[in-house]
Amino acid sequence: MSSDEIKINAVMILDIIGKPKEHLTSSLEKFIEMMGNEKGVVVKSKEIKAPELLKGEKEFYTTFAEVEVEVEEILTLVGLMFKYMPAHIEIISPEMLGMTNNLFNDALNDLVRRLHSYDELARVMQSEKQILIRKIRELGGEVPEGIMPMQGLQGPFDEAESEAEEEKEEGSKKSKKK
Repeated sequence: MSSDEIKINAVMILDIIGKPKEHLTSSLEKFIEMMGNEKGVVVKSKEIKAPELLKGEKEFYTTFAEVEVEVEEILTLVGLMFKYMPAHIEIISPEMLGMTNNLFNDALNDLVRRLHSYDELARVMQSEKQILIRKIRELGGEVPEGIMPMQGLQGPFDEAESEAEEEKEEGSKKSKKK
């Protein structure tokens, strides 16, 4: 980055839930320190709120930090977004951002690559959950209420496979009742 280029200033809200409450503050401190050690990132300010008991809970606490960062380029900000998963992000300055199509392509491809890996992880977890549900049923156990087969993560080609599995389950239930 040349000295005549404008740096990007942004505020991020990092939130955390857990216990004990002292751990939350120290964890946010570590996250913010790690963020400041990222290449091209300067933490300009930080404010960590005191942990509060999570509504409706007796043991879990929640808190958040407001962190202002200065980055050299938009891709660095996108990287922070994916690595630290802030609850909110706001670019303070500059008001207008100029970007080449190559830089925008890089940002979009990074986004697509990460979304693809999250989708892959969700599908693996969905498959493993289905296997566990099937094993529980095979062993004569009951699946606890509220643990339902995940259906929201199906791709366009998964519908026929899922319908075949449901029909197979229906058939095994009917044979057990006989």
